[in-house]
Amino acid sequence: MSFDETFDVVVIGAGHAGCEAASAAARMGAETALITINLDLIGQMSCNPAVGGIAKGHLVREVDALGGLMGRVIDRTGIQFRLLNRSRGPAVQSPRAQADRALYRKEMRRTLENTPNLHLRQGMVIDLVTKAASIVGVEMQDTRRIRAKAVVIATGTFLNGLVHTGRRTYTAGRAGEPASIELAEALKRLGFPVGRLKTGTPPRLDGRTIDWDAFQTQYPDEDPVPFSFATDRIAQDQINCYIGYTTNELHQAIRANLHESPLYSGKIKGVGPRYCPSIEDKVVKFADKDRHQLFLEPEGHDTNEVYLNGFSTSLPAELQLELVRMVPGLEEARIIRPGYAIEYDFVDPKELGADLQSSRIGGLFHAGQINGTTGYEEAACQGLMAGINAALFIQKRESFRLRRDESYTGVLIDDLITQGVDEPYRIFTSRAEYRLALRHDNADSRLEPYGRALGLVGDTDWERFNARRDRIADLSAALNNTRLRRSDPRYAAAQSVLNSDLGDAITLAQLAQRPGINTSVLLSLLSPDVSPVSLRDLESALADSLYSGYIQTQKNTIERLHQHDALRIPRELAFTGLDGLSHEMAERLERTRPLTFGDARRIPGLTPAALSLILVELTARNRAA
Repeated sequence: MSFDETFDVVVIGAGHAGCEAASAAARMGAETALITINLDLIGQMSCNPAVGGIAKGHLVREVDALGGLMGRVIDRTGIQFRLLNRSRGPAVQSPRAQADRALYRKEMRRTLENTPNLHLRQGMVIDLVTKAASIVGVEMQDTRRIRAKAVVIATGTFLNGLVHTGRRTYTAGRAGEPASIELAEALKRLGFPVGRLKTGTPPRLDGRTIDWDAFQTQYPDEDPVPFSFATDRIAQDQINCYIGYTTNELHQAIRANLHESPLYSGKIKGVGPRYCPSIEDKVVKFADKDRHQLFLEPEGHDTNEVYLNGFSTSLPAELQLELVRMVPGLEEARIIRPGYAIEYDFVDPKELGADLQSSRIGGLFHAGQINGTTGYEEAACQGLMAGINAALFIQKRESFRLRRDESYTGVLIDDLITQGVDEPYRIFTSRAEYRLALRHDNADSRLEPYGRALGLVGDTDWERFNARRDRIADLSAALNNTRLRRSDPRYAAAQSVLNSDLGDAITLAQLAQRPGINTSVLLSLLSPDVSPVSLRDLESALADSLYSGYIQTQKNTIERLHQHDALRIPRELAFTGLDGLSHEMAERLERTRPLTFGDARRIPGLTPAALSLILVELTARNRAA
């Protein structure tokens, strides 16, 4: 077979997984082609124009620490940064940023076009060329054939994509773009086990038709926390977002028109994301709620388009307008783009190894929604890992893997390849056994040495990393070694803040664990001999100290869990009656009815907390017997 071009690595799809995969492979020295249906939509945010969130922000930080792109691009194009869970512990705090959608796309393309060894190609891949169970190249719709030693499939929702708006159904990868039907059929022909999933998006509104005074203002953080460790500060102007609510009248109107929803008429067969339900699902499944929260998120500085977060729907377009206008403040609103649902094919990720390489075809890697995940961040970390391993594969080097105890990326990939998915997979802090050690602020100390060894972290970033590591080590030493005694004027200052006796002496590390002591107080108590201290460095040092004991306890707990796989689960045990077990976890257990604790441990999506509850119950029953 003749080929028109030859590359080391070909990446199919230029969404968030494809961009990271192509960039990583190229920067590791592989001649790489990134093929996409439309070069103008590289890095397109198909749904919510935002990056990060609970646990998702951790993933973006990990991508950045390994040398990926997403953190740097959102830092240059974000228009509202917020650190979530500020009032809670450092381990569950997570950065999030609203993006200027058009600017993000433009910046991602600019970054890729300036990457050595990376070549952009427009077109649709319709088939994989294989020989003796190994990848040889790809065939395109326009008859071009491209030879490759490794291929990464990162097709998002395009595989057999089917869009639903009311009773209207049509093939598309997303609104306005063709579905990838031939490639989906090629995967089936090659024997891949294919399933069907569903996601959706809300209507976009014309901001000029919104009564903004009717909504609660959500302000950006005054001191934005960047995603990239290379970003010193966020310089661009920030915007406000707004919070609103649905009404009982709106809920009644949805219930009266459920027959118009393809979700409830039976037209949609794919399973949707549990944690991002449509407005129809919310009204039906949470019938006791009088209202649901909505977020109005402007899509950029230079557009009137507003994303109505929380109102994902596949109802008919004309009905969407009626429903939107039942929201207080949206009585005169106009819809620019109606919401829709989309079904698409995915391949069982249990087909993959920890390097995201297919066990069926050598040199073929899968990343993103083809593996059953949902979300830009989940896609980005998979794309980065697939791109790294594609480059290592063609260089005949050992594959790169991350463990569960060192990264959320490791948790995500391990969950996918060992448990598979029965619904679109979303990362959560509760999925990670070692979450107290996997903070967003220490992703660099966990992963940047890997990025450096792989060649993805340059000299400037490596020098910055080492300087920060040294500063935090010095701070940790100062916190542990600075002991305030009664004769020290700083002792009196600390005592006045707490209004309680501190004993004869107390270290700053011990003081930091007292309620009422914040970082500003600690900064004032540090010795003048300590070098100038940044607030973020101090927070990282304090978190290391705070969690040190818990982390060891967590490791012991995980080891204990794995020692009880043979424990039998009585058939009469009612999981719904276990105190502390969430409705979702109980539902998964009741549906699967595991016979042993080991069986329960392998159920997709079951959290370590749920497993601990089950183990306590089984242990108590054994003692009683």
